[in-house]
Amino acid sequence: MKISVNSSRHQYLVILAIGLTSLSAVVTAQEVKIGFINTDRIFRDANSAKTAQTKLEQEFMKREKELNDQGAQIKSAADKLEKDAPTLSEAQRTSRQKQLTDQDRDFQRKRREFQEDLNVRKNEELQIVLERANKVVKQVAEAEKYDYVLQEAVYVNPKHDITEKVLKVLNAAK
Repeated sequence: MKISVNSSRHQYLVILAIGLTSLSAVVTAQEVKIGFINTDRIFRDANSAKTAQTKLEQEFMKREKELNDQGAQIKSAADKLEKDAPTLSEAQRTSRQKQLTDQDRDFQRKRREFQEDLNVRKNEELQIVLERANKVVKQVAEAEKYDYVLQEAVYVNPKHDITEKVLKVLNAAK
């Protein structure tokens, strides 16, 4: 019998320890303050992001127009070749096709270079916006005593979203 009493007392102590550990975890979890920041919204709604977008548009507008014009010229030349093909000699048709192919290759190269340059500049500008936003997130987090601020999550309860607070501070800053 003595073994049975110690055994049930031991089970009781184990259950009590597990219960206290669970209670401690619940109390600790309630003390943690978590916030969430929607970076896509920051990049869309922050004044500095809008300014960066305008700056990029102005910087790349001329090259984009030139590329669009060149693309239209190539399309027009391709349409003309298609229309004229039945009346052209084999040599003329081959020559114009080669010329068109060369123009298209040059156009595609310029289009790739343009896109690469645009992406590099866009990343540079967005990095500046992100650095400013991160400083503001840190300010808001410290002022409101957040333990964690997340930028990516599968789901976030709207009560944890501090994006609007960050945008207000970010847009108020000069």
